[in-house]
Amino acid sequence: MMHGDSSDEGDFSGGGISGGEGGAGIDFATLRGRDYPSIRQFTVFLENRVGQLLEVVRRFEGSNVRIVALTISDSAECAVVRFLLSDPEAGREVLERAGLAIVESDLIGVELQDSPQPLLQVCTALLQAEINISQVYPLLSRPRGCPAVALMVDNIEMALDTLLNKGFTPLNEDDLKHCE
Repeated sequence: MMHGDSSDEGDFSGGGISGGEGGAGIDFATLRGRDYPSIRQFTVFLENRVGQLLEVVRRFEGSNVRIVALTISDSAECAVVRFLLSDPEAGREVLERAGLAIVESDLIGVELQDSPQPLLQVCTALLQAEINISQVYPLLSRPRGCPAVALMVDNIEMALDTLLNKGFTPLNEDDLKHCE
């Protein structure tokens, strides 16, 4: 299901700002002209040495921004850290004040259904629609109390349509603000 390598060569064209609440039939017009619910991922590149992650995570201390999801890929020289944040606008400011170079990307979030293999259902639905997944990781918090994952896919609109048609509930940035 996952094609290509695991390098950071995904779509770094920028993130959208979603409005409204999740669900079919809701207008998701964004400031960047997109009409689908997405969540922004912030990617930062850190020197691969002890304490670098702690230094970045500590920057959120005292703010209202929570890290909702996190993944790390490292090499000998650097680590690529990807964040989903409860308040992307305020989170971007925190990261910029830290002097970090950041890349924003659009991801989709989806609640997992209550079934024995919910991730299998997501992957199967996307494969049937010929949509590639380049990144996937779980959310640390549960919007609306359900387990959820963030996915970077090669066609966000088609992926969301496919998952909605299969009964999955997409997540948007407002959902991340209210995670349990």
